[in-house]
Amino acid sequence: MSDQAVAPDPPDLTRTVFEAVTEKAQQPLRPMIILGLLAGIYVGLGGLFATVALAGAEDMPFGAGQVLAGVVFSLGLALVLIAGSELFTGNTLMLGPVTAGQLPGGTAARALSVVYLANFAGSLCLAVLVLLAGVHQGGDGAVGRAALDLGVTKTDKSFVALLASGVLANMLVCLAVWMAHAGHTVTQKIAGLMLPIAAFVAAGLEHSVANMYLLPYAYMLQFVMDQPAVIGLGGVLRNIVAATLGNLIGGGFVAIAYGAVHIKR
Repeated sequence: MSDQAVAPDPPDLTRTVFEAVTEKAQQPLRPMIILGLLAGIYVGLGGLFATVALAGAEDMPFGAGQVLAGVVFSLGLALVLIAGSELFTGNTLMLGPVTAGQLPGGTAARALSVVYLANFAGSLCLAVLVLLAGVHQGGDGAVGRAALDLGVTKTDKSFVALLASGVLANMLVCLAVWMAHAGHTVTQKIAGLMLPIAAFVAAGLEHSVANMYLLPYAYMLQFVMDQPAVIGLGGVLRNIVAATLGNLIGGGFVAIAYGAVHIKR
């Protein structure tokens, strides 16, 4: 049987992931920034695809529409992992090799900070481009209304709900990254990441980088579509801060748990 048809054992997969994220943390600054910008754009493209899928979804059963949005949103992580870029949420797995003594904490903190800011910049650039492209006008404005509804839902949550949601979201995202590393081909990698990504989106969980695109886009749409200003900058920032903290906890939990079991110190 071909090695490509056999999934790696959990200890081998843990070592593979730890080696990959350690290498990411040690990259020079320039590629880290460029690849971080790309990841912000890529995840935003997944968010764009999901918003289009949700346009008119009020005519579908709630769960079916959410699952459809989740499946198409997986485009974002597929682009990140297969085309190659640096995503803050996936890179929180660096906390695993840090606690295992394989990566200095300062190196990981630098990498996470640089990539986070680059993701934010890329997401904002995409939000402006999508707005200028008039995508919100699709379906007689259904795409814009879907984006606004999503923004209102996300900014109406309490800080505690956002934090807990961020933990759950990035557990699923990091498990998607984890399983994609088990694949040897493009098809295997996409198959590995798709279900966890679909699950977090379908459940309405909070992913900080996705929200860096979705919420600024929804905020700007209020003025372009002459809608009441129901999304405030304070609500946008509160969401992103809480989701970021939750994402750090969720991603760190996955990495530290597997490291504690499979990595010898």
